[in-house]
Amino acid sequence: MKRLPTLSSSLCYDRVIAGSVARWFLGGVITVAFGSLDSLGAENSTATHFNKDIKPILAQYCSDCHADGEKKGGVSFDEFKSDTELVANHDLWSKVVKNTRARLMPPGNKARPTPEEQKRLEAWIKYEAFGLDPKNPDPGRVTVRRLNRNEYRNTIRDLMGIKFNTDVEFPPDDTGYGFDNIGDVLTLSPMLLEKYLTAAKAIVTEAVPVVPKVAPEKILLGNRFSRITTNSAPDARSLTNKDTFLALSYYQPAAATGVFPVELDGSYRLTLELMAKGAFAFDPGRCKVVFKIDDQEELTKEFGWYDGKTFRFDFDKKWPKGDHHLSVELQPLIPAEKRINSLDIRIISVTAHGPLEQQHWVRPKNYERFFTRDAPQNPSQRRIYASEVLEKFAKKAFRRPVDDAEVKRLVKLAEDVYTQPGKTFEAGIAHAMVAVVASPHFLFRLEENEKGSSVKAAFASVNEYALASRLSYFLWSTMPDETLMQLAGRGALRKNLPAQVKRMLSDPRSEQLIRNFTGQWLETRDVDSITINAGAVFARDNGTEKQMRDQQAAFRNQFGRPNTQTNQLASTNALAQLNGLTQTNGVVRTNGVGRGNSPRPQFNFGRGRGAAPPVQLDRDLRDAMQSETELFVASVVREDRSVTELIESDYTFLNEKLAKVYGITNVTGSEMRRVTLPADSPRGGILTHGSVLVVTSNPDRTSPVKRGLFVLDNILGTPPPPPPANIPALEAAEEAFKDHEPTLRETLQLHREKPLCASCHNRLDPIGLAFENFNALGMWREKERNQSIESQGRLVSGESFDSIRELKHILATKHRLDFYRCLTEKMLTYAVGRGIEYYDIEAVDQIVQRLDQENGRFSALLLGVVNSAPFQKQRNQANETSRPQSGGREVTQNQTQP
Repeated sequence: MKRLPTLSSSLCYDRVIAGSVARWFLGGVITVAFGSLDSLGAENSTATHFNKDIKPILAQYCSDCHADGEKKGGVSFDEFKSDTELVANHDLWSKVVKNTRARLMPPGNKARPTPEEQKRLEAWIKYEAFGLDPKNPDPGRVTVRRLNRNEYRNTIRDLMGIKFNTDVEFPPDDTGYGFDNIGDVLTLSPMLLEKYLTAAKAIVTEAVPVVPKVAPEKILLGNRFSRITTNSAPDARSLTNKDTFLALSYYQPAAATGVFPVELDGSYRLTLELMAKGAFAFDPGRCKVVFKIDDQEELTKEFGWYDGKTFRFDFDKKWPKGDHHLSVELQPLIPAEKRINSLDIRIISVTAHGPLEQQHWVRPKNYERFFTRDAPQNPSQRRIYASEVLEKFAKKAFRRPVDDAEVKRLVKLAEDVYTQPGKTFEAGIAHAMVAVVASPHFLFRLEENEKGSSVKAAFASVNEYALASRLSYFLWSTMPDETLMQLAGRGALRKNLPAQVKRMLSDPRSEQLIRNFTGQWLETRDVDSITINAGAVFARDNGTEKQMRDQQAAFRNQFGRPNTQTNQLASTNALAQLNGLTQTNGVVRTNGVGRGNSPRPQFNFGRGRGAAPPVQLDRDLRDAMQSETELFVASVVREDRSVTELIESDYTFLNEKLAKVYGITNVTGSEMRRVTLPADSPRGGILTHGSVLVVTSNPDRTSPVKRGLFVLDNILGTPPPPPPANIPALEAAEEAFKDHEPTLRETLQLHREKPLCASCHNRLDPIGLAFENFNALGMWREKERNQSIESQGRLVSGESFDSIRELKHILATKHRLDFYRCLTEKMLTYAVGRGIEYYDIEAVDQIVQRLDQENGRFSALLLGVVNSAPFQKQRNQANETSRPQSGGREVTQNQTQP
């Protein structure tokens, strides 16, 4: 054993820990500092145990690289300011635990601590260096959380009974630790506060009736009309199952009819709603629309080009009981030959209000949601009824009981309105409800301690109403339902948590957990915004990438400098000809149908001149990829399977389109269904899902770096540090190859020879290159640039593999505990809305232990999170002292991970 230096000769530790130590640890190298701890005193048990049990372990396994003049990674054991600072450095010891557990340090070619030594090291760090109490774990800090856009939308749906598009009305939420429900970043700017006030008024106006009775309303949606096409030519417009309208092309004579049944004689007001929908570019089309009621012409109007403008027309009719026939006829006014883009009239709906005679009026929509009876005329009885209505509403909106003072203020707001001449009781209640929906008690999740909690205790359980909210926003991303609120009111929720978790998982609202947690943990909701150049991907696969680039360069040289509109059209026409298309005056036409899209360069993929790539990342394929991952995770959740199946499984969920991408036969139709994979399939598990492979690719090629980082960050929980500044693009390394176009393995090998790059790439590349048989679209390939792909590798922890199947098996077995711990940390972060800190290690370890004892069953993970101290408790704010925070990953604003 090497001699250990004393701290009397140490250098300035401040400089080391502030600079190179932090970078070194994040890079995966364990920094351990030790020396004489005499200054702490012989009676100090932490120091005593360190000198007796821990220092020998560190000296044996770490001093070769980090003591006696060795300073690998920029850290030397000789450089410490004081013993106290060493023991109190929670960030340092957190990294020691993480990296030794993951067997990142010592490196694979060095001797490593025995299981007993590792256990002794971890126990000292947790219970002495961190000072944790396993019987009373620190629940951590709680930042008051604002509802994010998704939670706000769902809460408004359940509270008010309407849909509110938060994606349009509110700016995107900032993200931290990979999730958009982190309290530290869910701030409230003046602009957002103003938007909340505006939204509250709009929501209440739409949802809350302001009169006790209205004329009955019946709606005939456009898709209930029957189309009568007067020309044998088929209409280019096709409806999806989700469309509620009926579209009639400007360029094709057509008519549509509908039947409106009427049950009572009386006066009716009909509203016809149409939309003129064109593409973003102008189209010369014009048409005439004729609307008839019972064969009587009621409207004749000409329409030109509009990009989604809505038109409403009202008609008053005296209708007898019986069926009444409506028709919409469209007459083109411009020949079809002049058509440039898609342009149509959409029949949105016909709404009939009536009978208008008051004896037939009914309760307005949503009335029973807020009101139980007609408002009394007596002022005092009205005030009592207003108290009943507003107390019930505020309790539901605030997710807790409301006190008398709060109710009185709301009743005063309502009374100030409904006592005005011409104002209804309902209008006053609606006015007070605006204040509720705009209140911080609605917008923020404010939590209180359980009654009877000692103010002297360091930690306290949150009360059962707060627990109900934690549970509902975790599993449903919305407010607690009546069952949770009733259990909380009786103080019986904690005693019934397993049953409630099971009930909530069986509820359709639990899809929010799968969609929001999975979509952010696995980054699969980014599939919507990913751009993949399929032409470049396939050209790289089949070795024609250089030809394609040369062809594109030749085109740019010939047509790339247009100075006039004529030259612009000439270059556009030439590009179309290059790709086997026809072009007239800048309008692309394929199969004789102009669409007005900008020409997209194509390349011959061996199927004829101008042939398109065999696969494009279109809307249907994106949806299928996302659905596969969500359905797969849902099967593990709802069937309570082992979470290791997320890495290695023999099944997945496919439809025909995605199955063809995967090369799997006998799957037909657009419906997603469970498919058992062939025995030799490389698929199975989230890592080989198209969604994950696409989001970890570059637009024109695969990215072993991104794929390796994805596994390290989201499966093993050991991400490397961000790359240094001014690192050249990987493609720059290709210039060294003069005799052939290199594969990514060859390029990375050259890139990895640089000392600045080696430490991270030694961890990233073996994992990322194992996925190289999957191209940027997630399709299996045997070659890249006409060269065979090699997928074998060796992890820094020492395990070797020859294929992606072997790598997945290693991750699911030998690194099972690493995955359990990473998944636990991710889910706990999502559940409590904050990053994992050093004091959470005991809570995480308890969940991982339970998960391993129950063979990885998902219920063990979920109940472990729900029963954990961070989920059940909070620090007593009155007694909380300043605690140093660990140097975890930074909270980011509107950023995705690399």
